[in-house]
Amino acid sequence: MNLYILRHASAGVKRVNPILDHKRPLDKEGKRHCLQLAHVLNSMKVQFDMIVSSPLKRSMQTASLVGTEMGYEAKIISSAALAPDATLAQFHKLLRDYAGQENLLIVGHNPNLAAFMGSLLVPAATSASGLEDFAGAANIRLRKGSLARLNLTRGPAALQWLLDPRTVRALYATSLSLYATSMTKSRRKTSRK
Repeated sequence: MNLYILRHASAGVKRVNPILDHKRPLDKEGKRHCLQLAHVLNSMKVQFDMIVSSPLKRSMQTASLVGTEMGYEAKIISSAALAPDATLAQFHKLLRDYAGQENLLIVGHNPNLAAFMGSLLVPAATSASGLEDFAGAANIRLRKGSLARLNLTRGPAALQWLLDPRTVRALYATSLSLYATSMTKSRRKTSRK
């Protein structure tokens, strides 16, 4: 399985009241980033079989904007296993539940996503005392809007790539300039006298 891990895009400042924070939407920059990310993923010919998101508004919006722009027509699944208070056990159960999917996109929050990703890249090692050591020892920085692709085919997960929001902006700008260049005539104008 190819697992795509997306941290929700920019949603402004965290609210003190947890009820209000759960309903915090993406800001203008976050929405723009989702559209740019979808454009880049389309140019990479990435497709998702299933999208699962945290139930919080900013994650659902991120999943919806990216999915819609990529032509994803199925329902986006809401899962508490991707909420900010989710546990590693809930996350691993989610992966088992969707193990049959070839390309799965999950959308959630930090620090959970970085820890969950670390647990896949550096599985727990059992010590002589029977206790698990070094679980999730990988230190991964996921900025808002970052997308990672992991391959979970066999053994520990393999990180195939990580798109930082700055990289997405650069790729988007490059693709636009290439498109504009291809629309102009490729031959130089010459005068006939």
